[in-house]
Amino acid sequence: MMHINLVWSPACRQVIEIVMSLVPGTTVAQALSQSEAIELLANVDPASMEVGVWGRRVERQQVLQDGDRLEIYRPLKVDPKVARRERFSRQGAKTTGLFAKRRPGAKAGY
Repeated sequence: MMHINLVWSPACRQVIEIVMSLVPGTTVAQALSQSEAIELLANVDPASMEVGVWGRRVERQQVLQDGDRLEIYRPLKVDPKVARRERFSRQGAKTTGLFAKRRPGAKAGY
């Protein structure tokens, strides 16, 4: 038997981790179809889930190894680039840092 950790975060700052015992040669799809995983993911569409092993995205046919950490990823709610732009505009980033003390007639950033 091999042991893997199934990790899923259903909401912000919530992490659920299950240690599963599987037979060698089990794929990601087979691990997700186990009874423990099905109970965990009862309200989630399995086709829309992205999965990874140790932070790297993998396909469902990937064979798991002993000690792997199988991670189930939530879809993003906001594009990270858009979130960063909005956060900087709220913080007033154009008046801080290099742009805080601007000499009259000087170029921006100098």
